[in-house]
Amino acid sequence: MKRPTRTEARNARAAVGFLLPFLAVFLLCFLAPIGYAVYQSLLKVERPAPLGLGGETNEVWAGFANYRYALEDDRFIEGFGRVLLFGAVQIPVMIIFATALALLLEAASARWVGFFRTAFFLPYGIPGVIASILWGFLYVPGISPLVEMADSAGWHVDFLSSDTVLWSIANIVTWQFTGYNMLVLIAQLKAIPAELFEAARIDGASAWQVARHVKLPLIRPALVLTTVFSIIGTLQLFAEPMVLRPLGTSIDSGYTPNLNAYNEAFTSNNQHIAAAEAVLLALVACVLSFGFLKLVGRGSRDGRDDA
Repeated sequence: MKRPTRTEARNARAAVGFLLPFLAVFLLCFLAPIGYAVYQSLLKVERPAPLGLGGETNEVWAGFANYRYALEDDRFIEGFGRVLLFGAVQIPVMIIFATALALLLEAASARWVGFFRTAFFLPYGIPGVIASILWGFLYVPGISPLVEMADSAGWHVDFLSSDTVLWSIANIVTWQFTGYNMLVLIAQLKAIPAELFEAARIDGASAWQVARHVKLPLIRPALVLTTVFSIIGTLQLFAEPMVLRPLGTSIDSGYTPNLNAYNEAFTSNNQHIAAAEAVLLALVACVLSFGFLKLVGRGSRDGRDDA
């Protein structure tokens, strides 16, 4: 076996030196919290006092009892169904809007591109809590100009009813993150050589044909990336229902899995059950994200085979 030269050894040490800060942050801020959450999810609090009241408490091994409790909690399961329905509708709508805006702003005839790009991106710079408060003023009857205009037109609109509050939340999320996804797609569009667009136009392709047959296939990686981020963000839905909850009675403490875990930890003081729910939420996010990536990868391979 050839022994590494002094230069190769020095380069290897330099590479390790550059990697160590990242590995330290990755360990402390990613792996350690996940490991601690898994550990906490396998424990439970035991109260030896009569009827479990008063006295000292001990943490004992619980195995998968907390996971069984979480999976038997109807509110937790209903919250999963709710966010899955939310994502099935909201994610395609948001990605379509973001794609349309990216294509329009990168069109050859587009004007005031910088202004509109900043305007569409601006909602992303507003924290989710602030955005929810702002939209809350537009949803609450009595102070909402939208509700007043609808009432004057003879339409009874309640943005916070049990039938509409989920889509009111979807409106906030779409308004906030469409501009971010648009910028990701624009960055991918700018990476495409302009000669491809020019060649398509010389061949007689219209602007719509260039967008459909040249631009959209080439920004597929960015579309996949934004969709995966959106899937993960949907399962983490928390700030919007948390802020809108005091404004009506349609949002309960288990409206989303994240909200249910939060209330288990900080309201019911069941941190071990909350940890189990957080781990389950992370597992579902991983399964859906990698499942989508596998589905997209299979579709792209099938398309190449057909070609």
